[in-house]
Amino acid sequence: MNVKAVTNPDQLEEAFAIRKTVFVEEQQVPMEEEIDEYENDCTHFVLYEEGKPIGAGRFRELDDYGKVERICVLKENRHGGSGKAIMEAIENFAVKEGFKKLKLNAQTQAIPFYEKLGYQAVSDEFLDAGIPHRTMIKTV
Repeated sequence: MNVKAVTNPDQLEEAFAIRKTVFVEEQQVPMEEEIDEYENDCTHFVLYEEGKPIGAGRFRELDDYGKVERICVLKENRHGGSGKAIMEAIENFAVKEGFKKLKLNAQTQAIPFYEKLGYQAVSDEFLDAGIPHRTMIKTV
């Protein structure tokens, strides 16, 4: 597995295609909520396995935090540390950019995954795109 920061339009389209499959088709998030006004402010990442794009995520600055967003892996590839690989790449990028605190809004079913990576829930449950979430933070 190999995670790359997006550097061209083709890679960005790969990230969007994965997000559409996972969030729009699988989880029924409306497309207009999935692709949002922050896309141009983010650094996007794509996870490749044997040259095939299988996961994605994005990072943006928000107040004093680095915000980790849109972490997803195609259903058939959710194994062997694929999500962890994306998170590690984004966290390494954040540290190089000078961030000390990271924040994300985790779907409640994914909270144990993020806890294993050192994130702590700091909010009550709330709905985002009709899906229960909690805000989590981590110091890096």
